Amino acid sequence: MRKWILALFGFCVLVGVTVAQRHLMLVFAMSLLGAPGLLPAGDEGPEVRWHDDYFTVQALGPGTYAIGEPRYYQKNYSYLIAGTERAILFDAGPGYRDIRPVALSLTDLPITFIPSHFHYDHVGNEITFEHVAVIGLPGLRARAPEGRLQLSFDEHLGFAEGFEAPELLVDEWLEPGESIDLGGRVLEGRYSPGHTEDSISLLEPATGMLFTGDFIYPGPLFAFLPNSGMGDYLQGAATLLRESPSAARLFGAHRSASPGAPELSLQDVADLQAALYRIQSGELEGEGFYPRIYPINANFELHAEPPWLQEWAARNPEFGSGQP
Repeated sequence: MRKWILALFGFCVLVGVTVAQRHLMLVFAMSLLGAPGLLPAGDEGPEVRWHDDYFTVQALGPGTYAIGEPRYYQKNYSYLIAGTERAILFDAGPGYRDIRPVALSLTDLPITFIPSHFHYDHVGNEITFEHVAVIGLPGLRARAPEGRLQLSFDEHLGFAEGFEAPELLVDEWLEPGESIDLGGRVLEGRYSPGHTEDSISLLEPATGMLFTGDFIYPGPLFAFLPNSGMGDYLQGAATLLRESPSAARLFGAHRSASPGAPELSLQDVADLQAALYRIQSGELEGEGFYPRIYPINANFELHAEPPWLQEWAARNPEFGSGQP
C-alpha cells in the first residue's frame, strides 16, 4: 500500500510540474524544430508589388500600406500609416530582414514604431527605431520607470528561433482609447487582449480601418501561449465590437492564404465572441488535447489550452469588461 501511495504521489508531482512548466516545455519543443527556410516567392496579385526579394507592399488607401513578409513561414504583415506630420509603423516582423528601408521608401515623415504585442515575430528584435510607443498598462509602466522596458522570456518567446529578448526604449506611452494625431488623420488605440495580455489594436474611425495584430486574422489563433487567456479574449472581443464601426475592415498580422494582406470583418469578431461563450459553457467541445482546437468559422479556428487549464478571468478588467 505504501509503495502504491508513493507512486501516486510521484505521479501527481510529475503532473503538477508538467502543468506548471508547460509553456517552457512548449517553447523548448518549438526551438528543437527551428525556423524553416524561406518560402518561394509566389504570385501576390495585381494590387501587390515586391519591394525586393523578400518584402511586399500593398496600398490599402491614401497613406496606408501593408508590408508583407510572404516568404517567412509565419507570413507576417506590418502596417505603415502616414498622416501629414508623422507616421506609425504597426509591428516590425521578426527582423530577419530590416523593415526600416521599406517604411522609409513609403514616407519621409518621422516614424513611430508601435508593437501590437511583444512576441519576437512582431518587435523586429535587433532592429532599433528612433521613436517607440507602447501601450501604457500600469504593469508595463512600473517595469520601465526610465522608459527602458526589458522584455521577458514568456513575453518574447524568441528562444524558439534563436532571438534574445530585446530591451525597448519607450518614448511614448499610449493609454487605451487614446487618440494618436498623425496630422490630417487620427488613430485610436484599442486594448485587445487575448493572444497576449498586453495586445493593442489601432482603429482609424474616419475610414473604419482596424489593425488587429495577432488578436484576429485568417488562420489559427493562438490562445495557449504564455500570457494568453480566454477571459482576456472575451474582453478584447467585447471592446472591438463595442468601439468599432459595423463596417470596419480588419487587417491582421498573419495570413493563411495568398494573395495580399489578410482582411476580415467585424462579423468575424462576433463569431469569435459567440464561440468563446460556447466554449466557456461547455457547449463547444473542440478537438485534440494540447492545444485544444475549436472551429470558429471558415476563416479561422482557436487553439487553446484544455478546458481544465483555461483561464476565464480578465487580467486587466479596468480597461473594459468581457460583456457585450
